[in-house]
Amino acid sequence: MHTAYITHPECLRHDMGHQHPESPSRLNAISDRLHAAYLFDYLLHQEAPLAHRSHLARVHDPAYIDAIEAASPYEGMVNLDGDTAMNSHSLEAAYRAAGGGVMAVDRVMRGKVENAFVACRPPGHHATRDRSMGFCIFNNVAVAAAHALEAHGLKRVAIVDFDVHHGNGTEDIFKDDPRVMLCSTFQHPFYPYSGADTVSEHIVNVPLPAGTTGKRYREVFEEKVLPRLAAFQPEMLFFSAGFDGHREDDMGQFGLMEADYIWITEQSLAVTQAHTGGRVVSVLEGGYDLSSLGRSVAEHIRVLAGL
Repeated sequence: MHTAYITHPECLRHDMGHQHPESPSRLNAISDRLHAAYLFDYLLHQEAPLAHRSHLARVHDPAYIDAIEAASPYEGMVNLDGDTAMNSHSLEAAYRAAGGGVMAVDRVMRGKVENAFVACRPPGHHATRDRSMGFCIFNNVAVAAAHALEAHGLKRVAIVDFDVHHGNGTEDIFKDDPRVMLCSTFQHPFYPYSGADTVSEHIVNVPLPAGTTGKRYREVFEEKVLPRLAAFQPEMLFFSAGFDGHREDDMGQFGLMEADYIWITEQSLAVTQAHTGGRVVSVLEGGYDLSSLGRSVAEHIRVLAGL
């Protein structure tokens, strides 16, 4: 088994209310589809550990970590911002979502698996160094990428963020760190209304209009992302894997399908393989229509697993 599937039951207990789109049902939908697609048994299943505070402090202000811990309620719900809330289980879920990325990096770097998919929640790519946003508490992919750099001594890592929303938190964290290339494709203008004006050698933002089809998305990705990704020669590849650009997901207005997520995955792997040696960690971000989320994740994982 060369693909690890990392999750934890506590990530199902983080619940921001029955009408909130970032619901525990997302993880169940993914698991159900992996079973239906006969993929579940081909994966190495692992439980996400708790991240250490030191892992979080590489990318988050210690005062912010303190504030999140202080906000955690004993019962009931606490709102961190207009979109993000915590119940009594959310703090542990957030620590495990970040810890899942750390575990994935360790497993891949030690040769235990070739790659990993981290199916944890809350998601992370909107969380900045000192602020929760957009359903995100800790920036899971940033924690994982920083761990690869600091604990394993890598010199260059790349993050491909194909969520329909800009990975503003990841950009905020790594904007001054040329060891990390962030390639973020996103609908614009759209929440969080950022990224379109960034000029950077290592931040590759690709704003696209509402109504972008899979065909148009592939053309732009091939023109603007793949050459920069190949030239960067990353030693490890991360996916900030958001599936809310699917045409059945009303959280955004893209027209992507499962075949497009297969293509994004395959092309990103192909242009980085020579330097990563296949070292890949994919971290779940968005995707709120349960059926298309399950189908899209399954196809993304099928590519990672070489099936």
